[in-house]
Amino acid sequence: MKSIVIKILCLFVFIAGGFSNSSAQATGFKFPEYKKLKLSNGITLYLLENKKVPLITVSALIKAGAINDGTMNGLSYLTNEALSFGTKSFSKSDIENSFESIGSSLDLRGDLEFSTLRFTVLNSKIESVLPIFKEILTVSTFPKEEVEKRKQRLLVELKQQKQRPNAVIGFYFNKFIYGDGEYGNPIMGTAETIEKIDEAQVKDFYSNYYVPSNLVIAVSGDFKTEDMVKKFSDLFSDWSNQSSKARLVVNAPELTKSRVLLVNKEDANETIFNIGGIGIPMNNPDYTAIQVVNTVLGGRFTSWLNDELRVNSGLTYGARSSFRSYSNAGLFSISSFTQTKTTFEAIDLALKVLDRLHSEGIDEKTLNSAKNYIKGQFPPRFETNSYLASFLSEMEVYGYDESYVNQFENTVDKLTVEKVKEIISKYFPKDKLQFVLIGRASELREEVKKYGEVTEKEIKADGY
Repeated sequence: MKSIVIKILCLFVFIAGGFSNSSAQATGFKFPEYKKLKLSNGITLYLLENKKVPLITVSALIKAGAINDGTMNGLSYLTNEALSFGTKSFSKSDIENSFESIGSSLDLRGDLEFSTLRFTVLNSKIESVLPIFKEILTVSTFPKEEVEKRKQRLLVELKQQKQRPNAVIGFYFNKFIYGDGEYGNPIMGTAETIEKIDEAQVKDFYSNYYVPSNLVIAVSGDFKTEDMVKKFSDLFSDWSNQSSKARLVVNAPELTKSRVLLVNKEDANETIFNIGGIGIPMNNPDYTAIQVVNTVLGGRFTSWLNDELRVNSGLTYGARSSFRSYSNAGLFSISSFTQTKTTFEAIDLALKVLDRLHSEGIDEKTLNSAKNYIKGQFPPRFETNSYLASFLSEMEVYGYDESYVNQFENTVDKLTVEKVKEIISKYFPKDKLQFVLIGRASELREEVKKYGEVTEKEIKADGY
């Protein structure tokens, strides 16, 4: 029942935000005021009061992810997953029951450059779970039996994912472009690496990276800032800073030619494909302008790609383009799927649309439509405590600040047709494109050679 109450309150925040959206656009949306401080042991703490409903979200971000796995892909993911398996004072069931009894749960997620744990509770219940939160971050025990059980479930999940090409094509694309570089590391690992990981390696990763100087805590919700400062200062006062491994700086590779990765799934009746190349880091000064342009190309239902591949030709149920950004690089990709027999018709049409973007650019009418769309989508994202807390903590990883939000509308409004031409030429790959196809290789391998040098893999083979 309590969990239902929290969900209803979260929905209220979203609806209330929807009603205030028009005024936010009229006046120019600004990021809410917040406080940032560094605790004496090195923890970075963000506090943002948001009193619309009596909820508090606490988000902890650890600056370690798949890029820190080394040769043991999946180690950071498994470590973060195992945080809730027990601590010095609380068993796995203690942790689960404590959060469940107040209508909450721990959300644990691993990513390329960081790992997170997050929870949302009624503000009157925050005191009851803070001791558990502290121990998870400072004295998790990683019981061997629980780690082994999670490994076995993870191995099953990895195998099941291969049955759904749309669930794994991103991993193949990432690996194909970044290769053995750290950004190419699969977040969940591979069967081979997961099998080799033991609880000792998990404990070593935890001791090396889960330290105060690597920790960012963001709290958003109904509280008084001065009270929360004291709570967290007292909570972690006996956790001394320890040396941690240096943060990796990962750079993008240079793509020298067009290449194709053909992943064989011989029982497939359709082909799913990604086309693209190197993208942009999250703190790129043109990030907002790029999103406006991408809205036209493939960022909304009425985009050029979706119009051509779905509406006009009926080759697919959907086509899109996107930028995935990291701290020092990123990916650009066009993605879609189609029947095996129409694979090359669909890919050629997607390439034609990309070429149109470069040769014709975007006219004033289309640009204004994209501007209005992206401005309308923007403010509602910042109506929830969860999004606010995530935004604050991820600033520490990605190197942006609230000016991205505060200047967003002005940046969009100032974008001109001429500036759009510069953005297209600079950031949207035109040549040396990288292609990843998952489908029936026997019917694709000859014609796919026209796109570039071909490498083949079997989808049943381990890894990406």
